[in-house]
Amino acid sequence: MTTPPSLTSPLAGHIREAIAAAGGWIGFDRFMALALYTPGLGYYANDSRKFGLMPTGVKGGGSDFVTAPELSPRFGQALARQLAQALEATGTTEVWEFGAGSGALAQQLLGALGPQIKRYTIVDLSGSLQARQRERLAAWGDTVQWISELPAQMQGVVVGNEVLDAMPVQLLTRVKGVWQERGVAVHNGGFVPADQPTTLRPPFDVAGSHDYLTEIHPQAEAFVRTLADRLQAGAVFLLDYGFPEHEYYHPQRSMGTVMCHRGHMLDADALQDVGEKDITAHVNFSGIALAGQEAGFQVLGYTSQARFLLNCGVLNGMEDTPLAERVMVQKLINEHEMGELFKVIGFAVDSKDCPWGGWQALGFAQGDRSHTL
Repeated sequence: MTTPPSLTSPLAGHIREAIAAAGGWIGFDRFMALALYTPGLGYYANDSRKFGLMPTGVKGGGSDFVTAPELSPRFGQALARQLAQALEATGTTEVWEFGAGSGALAQQLLGALGPQIKRYTIVDLSGSLQARQRERLAAWGDTVQWISELPAQMQGVVVGNEVLDAMPVQLLTRVKGVWQERGVAVHNGGFVPADQPTTLRPPFDVAGSHDYLTEIHPQAEAFVRTLADRLQAGAVFLLDYGFPEHEYYHPQRSMGTVMCHRGHMLDADALQDVGEKDITAHVNFSGIALAGQEAGFQVLGYTSQARFLLNCGVLNGMEDTPLAERVMVQKLINEHEMGELFKVIGFAVDSKDCPWGGWQALGFAQGDRSHTL
């Protein structure tokens, strides 16, 4: 068996050229975008396996991380109950999924929602992941379609599981009381952090004078504003790991939240082995909520993944479920696993042509934390 060629060298060369063309420095958001999405080379644009239960070296492994749909089909089945309610409440018949990954969530939602949806549209920039999704979802034929750009107008219920965390972030660092933007430069052929003066500031005042590194999320917030601009009728449900801003910018969170995933291991050095590992940052849900409200959305609710899934009946009928499956479901809802770190935020269209009807979203019926945003 031959070892596949490293993706690091050609991608690193491409990024070095971009840095040189920009005068020797690019913002971390540009670096992150290039590392993840450069066609054919970036992490999400190459053919390496990303999603799965097992890391490299384990039989059936080779993946870098696992998402909730791969853990248990009950995740998608529970989410489908919320989507079914939202489709009925908004009078729509289409589901839009952003960043569909392996296609596991789409498979679960399509199976659970059945004829209630007339079309399932996947927005995914990765050609290799699209190919994997097409194979997995072939049974649904023309019900499923793929696009790479949003239409000017759309209707339906939007879902994004672990999409916001993969959107490029800008880094801000406070050194000796002075805020700067942290970007990337080249030194001795390698990538190194480099700071430049900036007028940018975190949206929340970080107490203290100690050195501090954090992120701001203009691309994720712009994404929500774009949805609000184009979604004429429907609702949005976004699931990801993160915090409200008073927790996100806590004085003790002084090293930021950027992390990398490879082989089910974590590291914090995004400048090494580009293209061979995922780069993510936690989500500031206060900023996401504010962006949606300012653009015309109504916040349906915000809560932990555990509370959302419990509200949506993830434990229904668990009595006869095999032990292995019950263990996986517990990973979805236990506080020390995904249950508390992951959050869910929901939006509904609120406009003159499609006024929000004030319906109570199932997933936020108990334990809504909107007041903490």
